[in-house]
Amino acid sequence: MLRNLHPSRIVFISLALCMLLAACGQSTPTSGNTNSATATPAPTTLAPATLKVFAAASLKSSFTAIQTQYQQAHPNVKIVYNFAGSQALVQQITQGAPADVFASADQKNMKKLTDAALATDPKTFADNTLTIIVPTSNPAHITGLKDLANKGIKIDVAASTVPVGSYTLQVLDKFGKASVSGATDESAIKANFVSQEDNDTAIVQKVELGEVDAGIVYASDVTTAAASKVSFIAIPTGLNVIAQYPIAVLKNATDTNDAQAFVQYVLSSDGQAILTKYRFLPPTASS
Repeated sequence: MLRNLHPSRIVFISLALCMLLAACGQSTPTSGNTNSATATPAPTTLAPATLKVFAAASLKSSFTAIQTQYQQAHPNVKIVYNFAGSQALVQQITQGAPADVFASADQKNMKKLTDAALATDPKTFADNTLTIIVPTSNPAHITGLKDLANKGIKIDVAASTVPVGSYTLQVLDKFGKASVSGATDESAIKANFVSQEDNDTAIVQKVELGEVDAGIVYASDVTTAAASKVSFIAIPTGLNVIAQYPIAVLKNATDTNDAQAFVQYVLSSDGQAILTKYRFLPPTASS
């Protein structure tokens, strides 16, 4: 029969048969035997909220530890820090830098923001004191403030515009008034300043490296790692100062609820325990 067909028709019939066989080879499932599961869309994971915290350089170690604990309890919040001198942070904030929380090393710089209506309801969360630090070998044989007046001693301090630098001058002013030779010794100490830093971290580093004979910093500035490279020399309580650290939510905070929650954590017993570990003192007053 196929002999009498035109070749083109034979090709057409062959193709039709192939298509028919292919269709027969496919099984059509009935509604009663359908085993395929309906795909469930994956749950939407929200990106964590970003909390921008501007904090004094002297808070770097303690606030980094606070960040670890806080984010474990609040996985929906990501803390991003900006550590610098308090005066530099205030300048950034007043110039419009986005920030949610400000933690200052003094009341003076916080007041600049509250006076400008850029921060509200600051709370004092910690106190700090000053200490003399020297390399562990103590090559200049320094035992107290008076030894800092010795000729040739190289001392590193913070600039007077930085909170710790301002506190240093207050200590030296007290020292200068404490004895008959105090004023002379105070002048001699200032004459031994070889550098004035923008932050206290730089002072610790220079003392660690032995670039200077002594530095004056916060007691909290000497971290566990630094403690093996420097030694403390206490400043008498009567000559020392109490540095108060305030914290506040900023007016232009992106999320005031998250910002306030962080502030409350710093003020809480958990936050205070971390600060104590880093040689901060409990606040003596709340503003």
